[in-house]
Amino acid sequence: MESKETMTDSRKYSSRKKMLKRFFRNRMTMVGLVIVIAVLVLAVFAEQIVPFPDSNTIAVNFKMMNKPPSGINLFGTDEIGRDVLSRTIYGARYSLMMAGVVLTIAVLVGVPLGLVAGYYGGVVNSVIMRITDVFLAIPSLILALTVAAILEPSLMNSMIAISFGWWPWFTRLTQAETLKIKNEQFIISSEGIGASKLRIMFSEILPNCLPTIIVKISTDVGFVILTGASLGFLGLGAQPPTPEWGTMISEARVYLPTVWWSSVFPGLAILLTILGFSFLGDGIRDAFDVRAQ
Repeated sequence: MESKETMTDSRKYSSRKKMLKRFFRNRMTMVGLVIVIAVLVLAVFAEQIVPFPDSNTIAVNFKMMNKPPSGINLFGTDEIGRDVLSRTIYGARYSLMMAGVVLTIAVLVGVPLGLVAGYYGGVVNSVIMRITDVFLAIPSLILALTVAAILEPSLMNSMIAISFGWWPWFTRLTQAETLKIKNEQFIISSEGIGASKLRIMFSEILPNCLPTIIVKISTDVGFVILTGASLGFLGLGAQPPTPEWGTMISEARVYLPTVWWSSVFPGLAILLTILGFSFLGDGIRDAFDVRAQ
């Protein structure tokens, strides 16, 4: 007869196989995966891909200013002659960096607070969740705008400003998952054999919260990028000549509708990136959903 360990391993393998099958059979998820991989490749290898590397700087070429899309400049040029395609590709790096930093801060702050609130309960839970509710009562964009206005406008400060409104969502999510898990039999057994509270929270409860947290991260990337672009558009994010997508649109808007390409292509980059991460996040959520058919 098969041992219990072998049967458990077999069930785990079967579960992973079904999860991967649900993930790869979703066409929209595959579209999102392709978009995300393309954006990541562009961000990592920007220097090797862009046709005009000096477009990342304040370099001026008045002879080429506001040229429409052509065989040389596929996306045209901006108001001082820089290649819009090169700047759009460079912008992928700054947008993904922003999303990575903001979500890292949000997870490092929000997840431990949610674990502590959900596991300890009582006064600890009430204090942490009431503070969290105060932050959640203010729309994330409004809070980010307020903090960014107080700080000096820059890419780093915009990341800090967005993080102020993002960690509470992870606190609320982790607290809810912890409340469901902490009464499971394996948690009660761990407490019965004298396991420390820290070990139970981070070795027993947290791994079971990870699927939900991963889904949250994957779906939030696009929204963080959009919020960062909004700050850049309003002049509270990355400052020129940094080729951040929101900043590029802000600089080009005064030339609309004549020089439409300077703002349309960065806008399309934002749209495609958000759609890509949204489709991918939906696919990851469906893959982890045990009720999925």
